[in-house]
Amino acid sequence: MRDTALIEKLVEQTPAGGDDAFYTNFTRPDSLSGAAVGDPLYLRPLVNTFAVPGGGENWLVLYRSESAGQNPTAVATSGIIVLPDRQAHPVPKGGYPLITWCHGTVGCANRVAPSRDTGDTGASPMNAYPKAMLGRFLDQGWAVAMTDYEALGTGTDDGTGTGLGPDDKLHPYLLGQSEARAALDIVLAARRLFRDEISQMFAIVGHSQGGQAALFAAANAPGRVDGLVGVAAIAPANHPFDIIQASANLANVFKNSGYAFSALFLAGAIAGSAADHADADPESIKIIDPGQVLSDDAFEFWPQVWNLSRAELGADQKLFGSLRGNEQFRAGPDGSGTGYINNPNADQQEFNRQLKKMNPNLAITVPVRISQALEDKRVQYQPSSPLTGPFPGTEKLIEELKTTNPGRFIEKLYDATKVDDTEGPL
Repeated sequence: MRDTALIEKLVEQTPAGGDDAFYTNFTRPDSLSGAAVGDPLYLRPLVNTFAVPGGGENWLVLYRSESAGQNPTAVATSGIIVLPDRQAHPVPKGGYPLITWCHGTVGCANRVAPSRDTGDTGASPMNAYPKAMLGRFLDQGWAVAMTDYEALGTGTDDGTGTGLGPDDKLHPYLLGQSEARAALDIVLAARRLFRDEISQMFAIVGHSQGGQAALFAAANAPGRVDGLVGVAAIAPANHPFDIIQASANLANVFKNSGYAFSALFLAGAIAGSAADHADADPESIKIIDPGQVLSDDAFEFWPQVWNLSRAELGADQKLFGSLRGNEQFRAGPDGSGTGYINNPNADQQEFNRQLKKMNPNLAITVPVRISQALEDKRVQYQPSSPLTGPFPGTEKLIEELKTTNPGRFIEKLYDATKVDDTEGPL
């Protein structure tokens, strides 16, 4: 059954004190030189009651994963593994089927990671929302693995504000390959810890940021983790380039708390540019300098991305929420004031390239389901700007995925009055 010796060894060597040592003892890549992808590094019972998704056996785990790119860096990533209540659900032959859950947008600050959030952050509502669904998975007799993602909970800050390097690691928001590896490698960790108690079959489920992450994980599963049977993406984040173009329109003089997403997109784009720079001719890919992408006013708020939730970064017309749409990004290189939209500088051009790569139109080898509420105001089915008109949203993504994955696709659209709560959990 489970690897009792390994579990006991890990529990014994896991720091018993505050969370900092648990999350930060493996922040440098050289500290992971003896570990393989998916190897558990630390393990202890989950005592943060706010983070518990449901009844059963809840474990806090730190495991070895990798950053994005063809030449990835070893990273330690945190998460939660939950096995169903054994009394209600004895271990079935072949083990518990496993769901690897990809959570929605919370921000980039360590304190808002699902396993670290204690219920007093701006991300706490987002971390609480999925518990009913995750609990239903457990009630079905399915195990659940919940990654925090790379550098969310385990991030570091050296004060340089780049988000790069072993002493300045920022969560690479919407960087698909990074999210995929985090969501897949925790499956390996669960199997190594609990062996025959975990099935060789697993599915991927995610919402919002996690819906996009789920699609990237499904696309990246072949050759990394065997046994994937399907992916379900709920309101998956999509087309961030088009979102930014609409929000930064030169005529947009409106303030909006949603401009905090611009900073999160930038965090992922910086890491993506660094990964591509390492993979390619260094002269051909520029590592993004956030100070050259953001306006001076926006860059003044940039350090707060390490400290605050997405909601706190834009709430009450403060920080990024205090900016007008056309004040988010630095003006063009010729100084004409035409700005980011019409005359992007080199860093902004790389930012745009990375944003386009985040759209999850991907080739996937298993059945794909997209669920979307038509009235969703955050991830919109048919978004439109009063200044620029309609732009791509989930409707467009569904069209793209159907073309890319013929015969593998299911879509479920819900209006405000017709949610079918008699359906199964997927």
